[in-house]
Amino acid sequence: MPTRVMIKNNGSIHIEGDFELFDEQGGKYDLNGRTKIKLCRCGFSNDKPFCDSAHKLHGWDSVVTAHQLPPPKVVS
Repeated sequence: MPTRVMIKNNGSIHIEGDFELFDEQGGKYDLNGRTKIKLCRCGFSNDKPFCDSAHKLHGWDSVVTAHQLPPPKVVS
């Protein structure tokens, strides 16, 4: 199954499919076979980078709409 990433309004980033998750140092998270996870966007989670729904307690909001990015800059 291809990976699907969805940014939820006023909520988390949902990732579903075949993926691996690493920290900045290259350490791999053990997802225990999960093919669906939710990542925190608000910064309030006590289980970062995973969402624990803390955004609901803090009134955090962020509405997003899909749009086209400009072309990547050419590096010479």
